[in-house]
Amino acid sequence: MFIEPNTSGQRRGSIEVICGSMFSGKTEELIRRLKRVKIANLKVEIFKPKIDTRYDEVKIVSHDATAIQSTPVDSSQQILLMAGDVDVIGIDEAQFFDSEIANVCDELATKGIRVIVAGLDMDYLGNPFGQMPYIMAKADYVTKLHAICMQCGNIANYSYRKTDDEGQVMLGAKDVYEPRCRNCYEKK
Repeated sequence: MFIEPNTSGQRRGSIEVICGSMFSGKTEELIRRLKRVKIANLKVEIFKPKIDTRYDEVKIVSHDATAIQSTPVDSSQQILLMAGDVDVIGIDEAQFFDSEIANVCDELATKGIRVIVAGLDMDYLGNPFGQMPYIMAKADYVTKLHAICMQCGNIANYSYRKTDDEGQVMLGAKDVYEPRCRNCYEKK
């Protein structure tokens, strides 16, 4: 990804989206980028939706157990209130946030903050998930990651749900979901 050098002396805000299916490495990539920001001694705040308690109540944790401290919040407006004087904001599991999350990201970027957002682009039915399409539309950079299909070994971009539960939001890991390619997802 190319980021223009800033020659004006003013901070340039941006929105970066990391999206893909379950087990594609979204959270791992978010953590990697945020750790680099910390190495550069930039001020960073990291947020996740309060409902995401799969691996930890406070930390953002990838499926391979890489973790970074975060602040769980109930709404996207809380992110604006807690942003303070920061250079970078990280947001995980953005698909679980309310309808204002895209506008919040846009407002933060307009203030000169680099916003890095990770989330599922599609739900288990293969439909756009939550506010992710709106965040991606406003994004300066989008990185789509892929997993490996658990059925055939090809590139996977679908999150297949292994249970009969039909609710759109169902927290889970390998016990509930597996990545599948288009063909294996359609075979169900």
